[in-house]
Amino acid sequence: MITLTNDILTVAITPKGAELHSIYNKQTGLEYLWDGNPEFWPKQSPTLFPIVGGLKDGRYTYKGKEYEMGRHGFTRELVFDVTDQTDTTATFSIKATEYTLKQYPFDFKFSVKYTIENNKLSVSYIVENPSEETLYFSVGAHPAFNVPLVKGDAYNDYYLAFNVTENVGIHPLAADGLVELHTTPLLENTNKLPLTKALFYKDALVFKELKSTAISILNTTNSHGLTYSYTDFPYMGIWAAKNADFVCIEPWCGIADSVATTGQFDEKEGMNAIGKDEVFTRTWAIEMF
Repeated sequence: MITLTNDILTVAITPKGAELHSIYNKQTGLEYLWDGNPEFWPKQSPTLFPIVGGLKDGRYTYKGKEYEMGRHGFTRELVFDVTDQTDTTATFSIKATEYTLKQYPFDFKFSVKYTIENNKLSVSYIVENPSEETLYFSVGAHPAFNVPLVKGDAYNDYYLAFNVTENVGIHPLAADGLVELHTTPLLENTNKLPLTKALFYKDALVFKELKSTAISILNTTNSHGLTYSYTDFPYMGIWAAKNADFVCIEPWCGIADSVATTGQFDEKEGMNAIGKDEVFTRTWAIEMF
């Protein structure tokens, strides 16, 4: 376990999946990250790469050859190398191996960098292409935050506050996890989404048209919560396991296959592409209070 610490925060990250294990605020005395209770969901903050969501029938085609890959890719199951570390920063990296090439025929270097400053944790995804071939990929976040955050609060005391008033629907997920083409109304001239357990009984809320660049988890009983900021992530998922005491805020550069997918990897919606020696970087951050 790798630990970052300053006067306010202590953050723990496990090299397996470069996954957050704890976000503790010494000033508030609160743990902000879900504990990974396997009764509901055994993960805490998996990193999604080189795909986000699922593939139709669990497979895709690239240059005439078919490959199989599981939901959200393979990154969360791999052990990363710690390539840089200080008291307040740590960088975790993986490269292509024989194992990854069997399901993802690309050379790559993928790094996750964690930085803490005051009460803020920043997380950067860095994708590098060492190959002559174009590198196609998606990447996304999946952190789960404790709701309720404060002992004695109820789940229904909490709500999400968007930093822009929204008029937007969600794209429902089919039974096989594929994204439907139609939308269902959800946010109508509001920046507030009350949290209830039933909100997630039909799986994640998937957005393609959010205008907001920050979402806060707030409540009606006290002043504690967090603000999650992100830029240049065109898709957003909000999810919780059935009846679990958490909510995931998931900015994505990529999205699950739609029901109308062609199955061609380089035609996949939300796909990113970089050439030789190019570097792709996206960062999200959370401030705990």
